[in-house]
Amino acid sequence: MKFTCSQKKLAESINIVQRAISSRTTLPILEGIYVKAYKGVLKLIGNDLDLGIECFLDANIQQEGAVVIPSRIFGDIIRRLPNEEIEIEVSDKYLVNIKTLKSHFQIQGIQPDEYPDLEDVKENAPVEIEQNLLKQMIQNTIFAVATDETRPVLTGGLVEIKDGNINMVCLDGYRLAVRRGKVDSAQEIDVIIPGKTLNEISRIIDDSDEKINITIDDKHVLFDMGYTRIISRLLSGEFINYTQIIPQEYKTRIKVDVKILYNAIERASLMAREGRNNLIKLNIKEDRLIINSNSELGTAHEEIPIHMEGREMLIAFNARYFMDILKGIGNQEVYIDFTTNVSPSVFRPLEGDSFTYLLLPVRISV
Repeated sequence: MKFTCSQKKLAESINIVQRAISSRTTLPILEGIYVKAYKGVLKLIGNDLDLGIECFLDANIQQEGAVVIPSRIFGDIIRRLPNEEIEIEVSDKYLVNIKTLKSHFQIQGIQPDEYPDLEDVKENAPVEIEQNLLKQMIQNTIFAVATDETRPVLTGGLVEIKDGNINMVCLDGYRLAVRRGKVDSAQEIDVIIPGKTLNEISRIIDDSDEKINITIDDKHVLFDMGYTRIISRLLSGEFINYTQIIPQEYKTRIKVDVKILYNAIERASLMAREGRNNLIKLNIKEDRLIINSNSELGTAHEEIPIHMEGREMLIAFNARYFMDILKGIGNQEVYIDFTTNVSPSVFRPLEGDSFTYLLLPVRISV
């Protein structure tokens, strides 16, 4: 095998496929990047058997062939080379020679025959979605994915598509995050995608209005961006009926500026995080919200303006969980609905239903 290609494009492709490579695999060959040169194209694959990523880039192919190259050292070398044409030649014994200008490296490659194939997902009737919408929906919900493996379905995000609407839902037992958007599709889809996959996709895709094609079969999902394809297994099982756990009524509602609230809680949390529970207390008054926290080091007190409906209330939350939700909402005004100081609180937009967040309070003695 022998080819030349751009150092910059090769480094970019290596960075992407490395996201699917695990250092804790029981198959040593999966610690490498599969590289295949054919028909004027270079294909790179990273695969951990749950998540596979393949990238394609243009190259001048002098001799077709394939090899598996140890991922870490290959990436480290290519990233540090100058932005010039790189020549890579592989001998019969899979010795990989990398040359550019005055630099020359040799890496012992691995015979590619044992490298597992990526799952073949037939691209029938894919769903098109803008990359920036998908990226935003993931980033604004992924923090609520569970890390506890005792309930595997909650370690993924639920993706629902119906009547041209797309919902992304994550739930960890303390928080619920729901984001809604529009897609041009008449399909009905209801699948659970692993949180790791969603995280990697949000890092790879662009913040642009270019489209990404999503194809789903019984066990796998394919995200196709043309030069990059991501294939992941789906999680099996029934997701919680999340609509049933969202309170529809409230005893107290506040309207508040998210940025002002976030900044106040962030300051109060400087003291809260020194304690055991990262606890902040919210004292809801008619025209102001009082935020208190304390630890062995001292106390914090913040007051911000709000508009309140209903009755006054004292309630406590984990500060980090609260800030995660506010970060997902962004800079706007929001409604926060409360029922009791031990019931979930619900975050809603002033208009429409583009998001819903739910947060469980921390029990305190009042």
